[in-house]
Amino acid sequence: MTVGILAYGSLIEDPGAEIESLINDRISNVKTPFSIEFSRTSSTRGCAPTLVPVKTGGKCVEATILVLSDTTTQALAEDLLWRRETRNELSDKHYKKTQGNNLNKVVVESIPNFNGLDAALYTSIGANIKNPSASELAKLAIKSAQCDTVPEGKDGISYLISVKRQKIVTPLMGDYENEILSQLGVYSLEEALSYCRQQ
Repeated sequence: MTVGILAYGSLIEDPGAEIESLINDRISNVKTPFSIEFSRTSSTRGCAPTLVPVKTGGKCVEATILVLSDTTTQALAEDLLWRRETRNELSDKHYKKTQGNNLNKVVVESIPNFNGLDAALYTSIGANIKNPSASELAKLAIKSAQCDTVPEGKDGISYLISVKRQKIVTPLMGDYENEILSQLGVYSLEEALSYCRQQ
């Protein structure tokens, strides 16, 4: 069985040690079969906005499939993806699919027969920003970048820089970036990040 992970955010550049060691190939220029948008705050990123699948708004975006080794079972891939998304890497914890709708539970979904693979996995977690605006997203990203307890590279501005580097574009993204620059009075996201770190 061939299993891959459909990555559409920070997972592309930072799959984590467990997943990284099993990647056999990468398939680029793949479109997500669902829409995504900056519609969730992440507690592990200082409440910065992150990309999640959405039912309204957003759009299908560029993604990368991380093709795992032939010996990787779907169950193992689900465990590794869940552990990476819940910051439980290098543990012996296992993914258990929950029943019902829980806004804060990471759910691992599977797309059968996708781009030549038997299964492509991705994570889905509920949107907790209702009707996100560029101004609101910018404030959240700036606050996370100024927070001393957020690890370097895990803040909202760093996340947005990474997403841009992957050529991912959502309907809110351009105005979101411009709002960060406007609110801080700077000319680039890199300058914005440097400014926030000095505060």
